[in-house]
Amino acid sequence: MKKYRSAVSVLVVRGKESGILLVHKPRRHDAWQLPQGGVEEGESLEAAALRELKEETGLSPGSVRHVSAQTYCYDFSPAYVRRYRPFNDGQRLRFVVVEVPADAEVKVDNREVDSFVWVAEDKLSQYIERVEYLDVIHAVLCEYEERRSDH
Repeated sequence: MKKYRSAVSVLVVRGKESGILLVHKPRRHDAWQLPQGGVEEGESLEAAALRELKEETGLSPGSVRHVSAQTYCYDFSPAYVRRYRPFNDGQRLRFVVVEVPADAEVKVDNREVDSFVWVAEDKLSQYIERVEYLDVIHAVLCEYEERRSDH
């Protein structure tokens, strides 16, 4: 039976026109993604999301605005498992949404993350290759917009 690492992906928005934050990781495949990382033992999903966001982007939004019901599960390559993750076959991502002001300043560490971009929802496919991952991002955005319009 496969074992999946619990992880969280953070959908950062700063207004409808300003777009969604994507970070670039220095690697060959799937380099553009939402900020994300593992949920440590005893850590809540929200706390993990805020910690990872701070580590990867320098942003500290203060709170999570939405926790999605969506998940995205994927397998690591066998070579990656052997080299970096011998105890996990892949990752199971949960998604949260945070809002930041339009003038929020992103600071990447130039090691784990080497670049970032704010992207309009209809342009995400220019950066994200995996259709399944892209579909989940759109579903999370849809959930979030529905929740916002209910309030």
